[in-house]
This record gives sequence, C-alpha cells and structure tokens, in this order.
Amino acid sequence: MKMKQSAIVLAALAVFTVSCGSQGTADNELTSTEKQEGWELLFDGKTMHGWHVYNMGNVPSAWSVKDGALVCTQGAAKDVGDLVTDKEYKNYELLFDWKISKEGNSGVFINVVERPDLPAAWATGPEYQILEASHHDNENPKKRSGGLFALFAPVNAAPLKAQEEWNQAKIRQVDGKFEFYLNGQLTAQQDLNSQQWKDTVAATHFKNYADFGKYTAGHIALQDWNKGVSFKNIKIKQL
Repeated sequence: MKMKQSAIVLAALAVFTVSCGSQGTADNELTSTEKQEGWELLFDGKTMHGWHVYNMGNVPSAWSVKDGALVCTQGAAKDVGDLVTDKEYKNYELLFDWKISKEGNSGVFINVVERPDLPAAWATGPEYQILEASHHDNENPKKRSGGLFALFAPVNAAPLKAQEEWNQAKIRQVDGKFEFYLNGQLTAQQDLNSQQWKDTVAATHFKNYADFGKYTAGHIALQDWNKGVSFKNIKIKQL
C-alpha cells in the first residue's frame, strides 16, 4: 500500500514538474499568455534593434549586447551616451531586469524628449534610480534604488539583490500618473500634473531645465554613467 501511495505521489510530482517547466520562459522571450495580453519585447537579447544613442543615432558607443543582456561597459568614458528607444510611449507598463557593478550608478528615464538643444535624457525625463548598495550616494535617501532620483526617496524600502545579481523592476504610467516598483515593492508614486510635483521640481536643480517633467509621453532611456550596468527582459505593454 505504501509503495502504491509513493508511486502515486512521485507521478504527481513528475506531472507538476513538467507542467512548471513547460510554463518557464527563457530570457528575452514572451510567453504565449504575454503575447495574448499585448506585451512586446523592447530588447530581443541579440541585437540593439529599436534603440539608439540619445541625439546621436545608431553610432558606436559603450552599449553592446553580451550574453543576452544589454550592457553599458564600465570605463568606456569616450563613448558616453544614454540609450533611448526609437519609439515613444505614453500609457504603459514596463518590466525590466537590471544588475550593476560595484559602486555603480545608472537609471531608467521615462517621457524623454529628444532635441538637439537638450544635453541628455535627464533634461526632460524623470529617472528611476539604479544604484549599487555600496555607492556613497545611498547616504541620501532621494538617490536610492527604486526612488525618483533627487526628488523623492523610495516610499517603501525594497531589498536589493547582491551585487551582480538581477533585480526586477516595473514602471507603470497612465496619463502622467506613474509608479515605480523594485523587486515587487512599490517605491515611487507621482502625478506629473500635480502641484506637489511642480513644487518639488521647483525646489531642485531641475528648475533650471524648463522641459523637465513636463511631458506625459516620450522615449524610454537607459542611463550611461560609465559604471557598468546590464539590462535584460525589457518588455512593455501599452495600456
């Protein structure tokens, strides 16, 4: 009887394992469910198709594809430049995985406007901050990972993965109201049309950039801060 019960349990476990395995998806791929829900890959894991260097186009830069990740090479100062999507987006949910080198500093910008008179993505786009745990900027709550860089500290503490391990992030925006998430935890929530937003921006150095935080649509940008950062599983669903 015990042998029969054991056989049944083992068979059930085998079915469960196969079932779970069949639902697994490799990096930079969409499940059938995600495709039905309208998700799109912004990075295919093989090429930089769909991306270009801010205000420079498709030119050689510190960005490349390595081992299925979009990588900004550490120390490539001569090739600096934020990487931006070719397309613009307004209402969407964005998912991406990131990891960063020791004392690394990077970010993801939303609602980026690209014009020759603008110096970089940060001149218009609010930034989802990415910062390695040992970086000295962590002493400032408004510069910690998952927060809204230099404006708002994370609203909830989110545990960071160990250095060079992958963190999961989400950005959701609808009509200028957006949320940031880090490893499943809500870390920022703001409304670009609110008085609180306008007052906060006016009290920072961003007040010197007339177009900062004024747009509710635009490019998505990955920051090159010359410290070594990698991204993968970048996918978007327009709402």
